[in-house]
Amino acid sequence: MKPDKNTAHPGRVAKQWRVPPQVYCALPETPCPYLEGRWERKVMTDIAGADAVEQYDLLSRAGFRRSHFFSYRPACSGCNACVPVRVIATQFQPGKSLKRVANRNKSLHASERPAVATHEQYALFDLYLTSRHADGEMIGMRFDDYSGMIEHTRLNTNVIEFRDESGRLLAACLVDWLIDGPSAVYSFFDPDLEDQSLGSYMVLWLIQAAVARGLSYVYLGYWIEASPKMSYKTRFRPIEGFTPQGWKILFD
Repeated sequence: MKPDKNTAHPGRVAKQWRVPPQVYCALPETPCPYLEGRWERKVMTDIAGADAVEQYDLLSRAGFRRSHFFSYRPACSGCNACVPVRVIATQFQPGKSLKRVANRNKSLHASERPAVATHEQYALFDLYLTSRHADGEMIGMRFDDYSGMIEHTRLNTNVIEFRDESGRLLAACLVDWLIDGPSAVYSFFDPDLEDQSLGSYMVLWLIQAAVARGLSYVYLGYWIEASPKMSYKTRFRPIEGFTPQGWKILFD
């Protein structure tokens, strides 16, 4: 099967969306973690140099994401199911269900911490993975692995911690602050508090924080229509997806 012309050629993306001219490396194919029977392939490039922040701002607007010191985007043969999405924070209006989520968590205290890993965070992270993603590729990560995920950054990165009134850590979100809005790199929460919808609450917090800082968007990574794990992202509307024609409204 021939590679999909819209996803498999980083040079085309660079030309069309002003991605910084740098070296792109295509990784070998691996089984797709989201769609059974499909194969995943990524294009990656370093986030490095004196202009690393500006580089990644442009890359993020062309559908790239970050892991450690690298940015990546899918380049899968014959598949473009992974759609980069961002909430238009300045136009967001929560529906009744999201208002209930905000009300359930109104007593939580959020604090922006430096991108420094703590054992308290790791304990919650490990509990979350074991409960929610026991079959995922991140299971078994040690503290050193978690520390690398948090601390290996050349961007303006924070860990947003969410605590209850007793000071107990309930949730956390690793966030890159880009020129036009926050990008949620990874979030996790206490799996025993599923009824509180902490994952959705963290997105609500990011939207409010973006608006308070005069920023337009909240980047939520990739959305896959056929993956139930990602369905929560379309609750936040209007939401745009990155297409071969640029950012377009998916749901309003």
